[in-house]
Amino acid sequence: MFNVDTPTDRSPQRRDHIVRTLEDAFSTLMSADPGAFRAKFRKMAADPFAFYRGSACLFYADIIGMDDPWADERTSRVWIQGDLHAENFGTYMDSTGRLVFDVNDFDEAYLGHFTWDVQRFVASVALLGWQKALSDDDIGALVPRYVEAYIEQVRSFASRGGDDEFSLVLGNTKGTVHDVLQQARLNSRFELLQAVTTRRGYERLFRDGPGVRRLARDEYERVGVAFEKYLDTIPADKRYDPLAYRVKDIVGRSGFGIGSAGLPAYNILIEGPTEAWDNDIVLSIKQGNVAAPSRVVTDRRIMEHFHHHGHRTAVSQRALQAHADPLLGHTEIGGEGFVVSELSPYVNDLDWGDLTEPEDIAPVLDYLGRATAKAHCVSDAHADATLVQGETEDAITSAVDGREKEFLDWCIRFAHRYADQVRADHALFVDAFRNNAIAGVRSSGSD
Repeated sequence: MFNVDTPTDRSPQRRDHIVRTLEDAFSTLMSADPGAFRAKFRKMAADPFAFYRGSACLFYADIIGMDDPWADERTSRVWIQGDLHAENFGTYMDSTGRLVFDVNDFDEAYLGHFTWDVQRFVASVALLGWQKALSDDDIGALVPRYVEAYIEQVRSFASRGGDDEFSLVLGNTKGTVHDVLQQARLNSRFELLQAVTTRRGYERLFRDGPGVRRLARDEYERVGVAFEKYLDTIPADKRYDPLAYRVKDIVGRSGFGIGSAGLPAYNILIEGPTEAWDNDIVLSIKQGNVAAPSRVVTDRRIMEHFHHHGHRTAVSQRALQAHADPLLGHTEIGGEGFVVSELSPYVNDLDWGDLTEPEDIAPVLDYLGRATAKAHCVSDAHADATLVQGETEDAITSAVDGREKEFLDWCIRFAHRYADQVRADHALFVDAFRNNAIAGVRSSGSD
């Protein structure tokens, strides 16, 4: 069991724990598509941060055994992003037409301790800092920039309200985050459509290429039926005219990132709000995964609230974003839950490649702390009252009020200690994987 008060564990027992945790989390998906998971694990083997991104299940297996002095009845039941790390922020266009910089991945979203998001993020900062050869002192100075901005923004919401209206947009950002928004602004639906579709006569169809799979007629029809069911899950106040949902083409998709390995997915091309050729819309339909926090949260009433993990993902995104994608919804295919959303041209992820010096990183962490606070605090207004009761910002403020320095020191200590454990875990994982110790992804010819 991980503990901040014990030395970094590099033992064979820790290696076995990592293997068991990954097998327990992914055995079903590994059996369905072992090749996809071999590719996932090879990407995770690249460096400690890549390993951390792909092993949220291990983080929760560790964190659930730790004492959390900030958790009470309310602060342990907050809607969280669930896999909050430095690379899970970027842009999207909200339902009001504004470009927003925010948390941008909801596959692991669930209800849990607010501290779990904060801890997972600060450990990622320590990992990135180490990979950029920053000193421990520099990392110890950067973590507070995020945590203090988070606390300040939560306190602002508690005293003045406004979490539903607050967003990081072109008008209130500077520097790197402003540039990310400006770059997203240069994107266009036309360019996206040109990249993924081709013309046949007067109609668009998906372009063949890597990761695109043409469907047999029966599978095409099954996905089409699921699409019709999805339409009923779009909130009435967000629905377009029925013309917009006319289906033009459906294909299978693969080749997603580390977190989505082995999950079946499709793209659907629909008419869009007008019959103009350049207004077609691409929808992503992806099977929902089992959220990592759900593996350690024991309150069955939470998971029983959701029809399936596709439903959970869609509901969570609506909770954590004030003005979510109007095309967001969910459906079922073959008894499995799928989340549906637009493949938007306005997504632009924060790139850490050129952020190398502490003075460049620090202001970005200010924004990320505020974005995290906004996601946590806005969720109570968009969630079922049976899941989240009261104002999240009041609960968090009460938990840390007068103890801000203690909370800050707790976060810094965890960031350093857990990042060191992740680096050791990465080496143990690589050793286990390359020696075929992980069942379900063993190389051909091995026992």
